[in-house]
Amino acid sequence: KTWRRRRWARKGFYHSYNRVGTIEDTADMTSSSSGSSPLEDEQTLQIPETTFEFYSDVLLGTAFLATAIVAAKRMSSSRSQGGAETTVVTAFYSLILLTASLRSIWFLIPGTIWSSDYTPHALMAFDPDHPDWLMQFLEIILVGAGSLCLFSIFILILVYWADILKKYFYPGARRSKPMVTFLVLVAVLFGIQILNAALFLLRDYSTEGMILVNSVTLSLVSIVCVCEITIFSHRFRTVLKTLGAINQVSTDSQVKRIVWITVTGNLFFFTRAFLETIFAILLVIYWHKNGTVAEVFSHSLWDMYILLKHWSELAILGLMLYILQSRFTTTAGIEAVGEGGIGKGGYQAVPDQDVVEESTPTSLSV
Repeated sequence: KTWRRRRWARKGFYHSYNRVGTIEDTADMTSSSSGSSPLEDEQTLQIPETTFEFYSDVLLGTAFLATAIVAAKRMSSSRSQGGAETTVVTAFYSLILLTASLRSIWFLIPGTIWSSDYTPHALMAFDPDHPDWLMQFLEIILVGAGSLCLFSIFILILVYWADILKKYFYPGARRSKPMVTFLVLVAVLFGIQILNAALFLLRDYSTEGMILVNSVTLSLVSIVCVCEITIFSHRFRTVLKTLGAINQVSTDSQVKRIVWITVTGNLFFFTRAFLETIFAILLVIYWHKNGTVAEVFSHSLWDMYILLKHWSELAILGLMLYILQSRFTTTAGIEAVGEGGIGKGGYQAVPDQDVVEESTPTSLSV
């Protein structure tokens, strides 16, 4: 009977709570040589945020807020300009603004408001003994929404790269609208977030399960993005150099922009994939071994995870703002290809007809 309770406790990610909110499963699973249960040991480790964590969150929140302000100003300026590139550029700035805003809200709200403990711990939905389950649930949703907006930036880039490459490699093929493809892909990721939240609310697993699902999802998406960015970047540079040689115009500015996107994007997604993969593996190992992942969320390990994850996000957002603002174009380059339909911002609309034009793909591709 005890063995069955252990197995179901592990299967449901119940941590210290079963379906009716008791703690006997954890107490029955293991006990230390001193006679204390893992739950008691965990409670001694679960403490409010430290001074370092408080100031670290304030610093990150302020940095994200500053990024959001810059993105909002750029977006307003972009919308006031005419040209075919306005919609795409505005979409980029909008996603950066949403990402930075959601992150700043999370960091600037003190951690003790979200939960009595700074590090995550398992809570079941609608647990009357732990009413703070709702705030921790909202916290996970907020963090997941921020990650979705961040990843959407590169999904939008890849969608436009794929569309323009299809025009040049398969000129007779029918192309779908890039923005529609982008919305479909984002809707799939959003659906995973909704499903994850629904399973938690149905008490199929605890907040530990939600964190694990998010880690696995972000890890897989990061790996896909690394592969796609590398492949599309190589093809795009090949097209640019070929068309530049045919038209006898310089495409160095466009190639440079694509190289920046490739290097920064791959560094970010490789780091993110590494972090989320290691994080997910640790979750599964500790859960399988102990029936809980409380040991994973020590203050030192959680602090390291937060710092690496979110400072890398700030770096990529800052680089994206820089890349969008800095055109990498020279006066000679602009004059050489100006008649090919390039706007004053260095962007060029993707033509609807499936004809390979003499002008080169430009930074809208980025």
